[in-house]
Amino acid sequence: MSLVLLGFTFFTATMWAGGSLGSAFRWEELVTLIVVGNLLLGAYVAVLGFIAYKTGLSTVLLGRYSFGDWGSKWPDFVLGFTQIGWYAWGTATIAILLVESLGIPEGWKIPLMIVFGFAFCWTAYVGYRGLEVLSMFAVPLMTILIIWSMTIATKDAGGLAGILKIEPTTQMGVGAAITVIFGTFVSGGTQSTNWTRFSRSAFTAVMGSLLAFFIGNGLMVFAGAYGALVYQEPDIVNVLKIQGLLGWAIVMLFANIWTTQDNTIYNFSVAGCNLFRTEKRRYFTLGGAAIGTVLAILGMYNWLIPYLVLLGTFIPPIGGVIMADFFVKYRGKYPKLSQVRFQKFNWPGILGYVVGALLAKFSPGIPPINGIIGAFVGYAVFYWIFKAIGVNVEHEVVPEAE
Repeated sequence: MSLVLLGFTFFTATMWAGGSLGSAFRWEELVTLIVVGNLLLGAYVAVLGFIAYKTGLSTVLLGRYSFGDWGSKWPDFVLGFTQIGWYAWGTATIAILLVESLGIPEGWKIPLMIVFGFAFCWTAYVGYRGLEVLSMFAVPLMTILIIWSMTIATKDAGGLAGILKIEPTTQMGVGAAITVIFGTFVSGGTQSTNWTRFSRSAFTAVMGSLLAFFIGNGLMVFAGAYGALVYQEPDIVNVLKIQGLLGWAIVMLFANIWTTQDNTIYNFSVAGCNLFRTEKRRYFTLGGAAIGTVLAILGMYNWLIPYLVLLGTFIPPIGGVIMADFFVKYRGKYPKLSQVRFQKFNWPGILGYVVGALLAKFSPGIPPINGIIGAFVGYAVFYWIFKAIGVNVEHEVVPEAE
């Protein structure tokens, strides 16, 4: 479980996001932001992991309880679309990396995007075991690259004393920084239930989530930020060029991106199957790869930071609604999926999401946290109000057939 989730969070884009922080904060501020941001992300994913273990359900199926049968199509669409955005970014990145580092003619970028766009989905097409085997090789390789790069950066900066003297050259607010950190994997974290539902215990689900999203994602953010702090260069590929590591980096980054690409397209296929109420996951895997490839060709590589801010604002309220539905409405125990006749819309969940999204977008503070808390509290308040005025907000539960 930990290997699969770590393979998911060991993603090059997270290092790029960390790079945007590295040139905007001093060393002490940077470390604090990375720890706090990833701890919040890890805690969020761990709670969802616990719910997945207790119910045996993925996020899109949990959405049927918390948003209703038709209402759940909104989170299906949002989560599926965001995963395709990540897939497009990874596909574009590897093509651009190969062209720029190997001196290949520019005209090869689009053909390479098409090749990798469909090659990356192969392990997800195979399924969970394909993801596990690939992660067993990619996670150690990426860990070696990170340690190697940071060692060189420390030497080039003149040791820790030199790092402490570096002054930021760009500006970013604390709330924006936490949102970028949270946004790096809030979409994937919200859908990590696709794997944590298979955990053998609640401890495995929770600790596996924390290991991947607090430690693993935190390490990737820190590695990107560290290089940007030392070299004042937010692009991790340029940092590796400066350090003379690009040859090794191509192999390791390729494996690194692949482990996230297959998880990402797997998430899209699961969301798509729930959206259209079908079990033909492999068709959605191939279809998602095609859409992601088109987005890569259209320029997804240049949209990373605005994309992360968007994710960090509008995805967390989905998790807040699921948490409230599980802990407030059902008090930690769902009826079996086969026994439930779902209402078309669960209005406390839908209205709770709207409250959370509006607070994340327009209230001061940290948008992802505002969104989660706002959605959780909003759901609870609307649920109690509807109950008090006699509006039916319960899904019908029928006895199990003997």
